Amino acid sequence: MLDQALRILKDVFGYDAFRGNQARIIERVANGGDALVLMPTGGGKSLCFQVPALLRSGLTVVVSPLIALMEDQVATLDELGVPVAALNSSLSPEAQREIADRLQRGEIKLLYLAPERLVQPRMLAFLQRLEIGLFAIDEAHCVSQWGHDFRPEYLQLGQLAELFPHVPRIALTATADMRTREEMIQRLHLQDAEQFLSSFDRPNIFYRIVPKEQPRKQLLGFLAERRGDAGIVYCMSRKKVEEVAEFLSSQGFPALPYHAGLANELRAYHQKRFLNEEGLIMVATVAFGMGIDKPNVRFVAHLDLPKSLEAYYQETGRAGRDGLPADAWMAYGLQDVLLLRQMMQNSEGDERHKRVERHKLEAMLALCEETRCRRQALLAYFDEVMPNPCGHCDICVDGVETWDATEPARQALSAIYRSGQRYGVGHLVDVLLGKDNEKVRSAGHQHLAVFGIGKSRAEDEWRTLFRQLVARGFADVDVDGFNGLRLTDACRPLLRGEETLALRRDPKPQRSKSSSSGGASPASQLVRQEEREMWEALRTLRRKLAEEHSVPPYVIFPDATLLEMLRSQPTTLSAMAQVSGVGARKLERYGQAFLDVLTESDKAPDTPAPVADLRHELVTLARAGMTPAQIARQLDCSEKNVYSLLAEAIGRQQLGLEQALDLPEELLGEIQDAFLDEDGELPPVTAIAELFEGRVPLGVLHCVRAALQAELEV
Repeated sequence: MLDQALRILKDVFGYDAFRGNQARIIERVANGGDALVLMPTGGGKSLCFQVPALLRSGLTVVVSPLIALMEDQVATLDELGVPVAALNSSLSPEAQREIADRLQRGEIKLLYLAPERLVQPRMLAFLQRLEIGLFAIDEAHCVSQWGHDFRPEYLQLGQLAELFPHVPRIALTATADMRTREEMIQRLHLQDAEQFLSSFDRPNIFYRIVPKEQPRKQLLGFLAERRGDAGIVYCMSRKKVEEVAEFLSSQGFPALPYHAGLANELRAYHQKRFLNEEGLIMVATVAFGMGIDKPNVRFVAHLDLPKSLEAYYQETGRAGRDGLPADAWMAYGLQDVLLLRQMMQNSEGDERHKRVERHKLEAMLALCEETRCRRQALLAYFDEVMPNPCGHCDICVDGVETWDATEPARQALSAIYRSGQRYGVGHLVDVLLGKDNEKVRSAGHQHLAVFGIGKSRAEDEWRTLFRQLVARGFADVDVDGFNGLRLTDACRPLLRGEETLALRRDPKPQRSKSSSSGGASPASQLVRQEEREMWEALRTLRRKLAEEHSVPPYVIFPDATLLEMLRSQPTTLSAMAQVSGVGARKLERYGQAFLDVLTESDKAPDTPAPVADLRHELVTLARAGMTPAQIARQLDCSEKNVYSLLAEAIGRQQLGLEQALDLPEELLGEIQDAFLDEDGELPPVTAIAELFEGRVPLGVLHCVRAALQAELEV
């Protein structure tokens, strides 16, 4: 089974090996078992159901929550030659009927459906008349009522276990803490599913969180080195989205707004442009993202604080899905905290739900004020231990300085208490600095014991201190009163002198170059200066082909594949087949066009390859999944010579037997047994050739003997 899976992986998807848990998951599902898969964005979740779909007989039904996500995956699979379709509200009745007819004829291997369509009685009855091989529930965390992506329709997906008891189900998500995982198991009836929990770590992402001072100016500083890169800027409100998109456009950065308040057509148009064009920036609310499978998003920037670490992880995870370097940057300030707490307090839901929301926000704040490695803290929230600091976040690169804030903290807390626990930070800072203004005088606060007690510190220092006191839970916003700060029970030990308080110093603002990544390499620097011309030529060809085929450029080849082409400089189709992401279908469709760009196509015709080159090409073609007959045609030589070179490569352990030959297991076992029947050394091929005359070419026996001999010599 795994041999077949590897062949599909190479031939269809163009990859040589599975990553992480992929092989185990695919084996489990392909053999008919249920699976719950937790895998980070960019970790290769889709392959975990797409490969079993091609291994199992019948139709694989993929539950996907957004039309954009469906269309993206359908376009990608269609380019790979996989028979695939999506049924959704964007199709005409005629198109839907045509898909239904194809399904009844067994012409489709994967069908993408929205959950609300799947659970309709008519659709379920239709599917029961077909041969279903697998159900894949993507974005399965949407079943959790505690999550920020909750979709009520997902709650009905549990009935698949009753209606299709013998069909395996795989549920997949990139974001789920323990509570959400338990809810997924319970509501989707996955009690017998094997759980595959991959690391949450996204090592290619550089995390940086900065204090919010002049956010637009700070954002421009971050973007300065990233011109030409695709990215997402998240804002909390629709109004801010519009304003920031307009501001960035005025500063020469191509930016589009995206939020739920835009007309559906305009929103869809902006999303399509973001997917199809290079280097666009999408300024968006959290309404944008879950349906985005664009692998070369090079950065995600937050101008407002996300509500939870789950949201932060999921949103930052939209950067660098191709595994190449990417940045997660955020500017955060006290106003974010006060606004979010106010929104939570005013939101619908019982007190228990609000308590969970507050806990999630506190965890988010803790990450912002963290003094240890950001990645260690982020992973710890998802119950994962990272023993050593990552070396790839702002704290690891820049270091962090702490100071004894015990006495100033007591002064700040006293100012809150003595002023009546009803004033905001601006007023409290004025009191501590001893500012003699109208608001202070009208309240009579110039007579407070704390008036002017903090003159030795700058205004920014006091504002930072109040932010950290709120983040640490020593003070809170009184959303039921005047939205001023009030004390919490947690501050009592500090005020009584029973404990001390160490806080982190905010890093001093740096010039844009060093502050932008602080040790991270911006994606725009992935390509060296001397490679830039060839890189742009490859991207131009990709864009042209994408327009011809009406698909996003990354569906032709993602950046990671283009980069490998650029670095490995293949000069033949067999060498091109070795590039990760170049499967048989794409090799046939696009291989020569990209070779022509790389080799400038006007060179003299190739002379016959020397034997060493021939051996190398043969190995690469075999690894790419070509049969001996196909290799013979490709290299313009006899099949006998191909088998001879294959046996030689197997003997030198440059090639595995399963890569060289595609034999049924029973027949392979029979040949191996015939060789091993003799005592001592392996008999020559001529001694057993008669047994298999007319069943396999003589060269096959030479290859099997070479493999056995190599095993005996180990």
